[in-house]
Amino acid sequence: MKSFRKELWFQVPSRRAFINITPEVNQCLEESGIRDGLVLVNPMHITASVFINDDESGLHHDYNLWLERLAPHEPVSQYRHNVGEDNADAHMKRQIMGREVVVAVTHGKLDFGTWEQIFYGEFDGRRRKRVLVKIIGE
Repeated sequence: MKSFRKELWFQVPSRRAFINITPEVNQCLEESGIRDGLVLVNPMHITASVFINDDESGLHHDYNLWLERLAPHEPVSQYRHNVGEDNADAHMKRQIMGREVVVAVTHGKLDFGTWEQIFYGEFDGRRRKRVLVKIIGE
């Protein structure tokens, strides 16, 4: 069995963003030479997420509104974690959206359902963060 590891780096200028990272993951898959196996993609930071869904701007807009209702950023004083910080909501948003995704690799391609894409979700941006891509297989 072969193994491949690569880190992707992102610095989002805004507090929140959803970035389609499917092209970067596909590039990693090509670099790996693995034809059948699994790819794990996860952010290596506790205020970011990786998830799979449709690349549709209306959906991303709805996610932003929904997440803000569930874990509003302000007032920051509502969170005990925010003593000296202002990102408790980002931790909660990450928990809701999930930590990582695992996708099957079949014949050298990500084995997706219709419309599925991989996204990096940033909930406390404005600094450099990384995403791990780990691929195992043959």
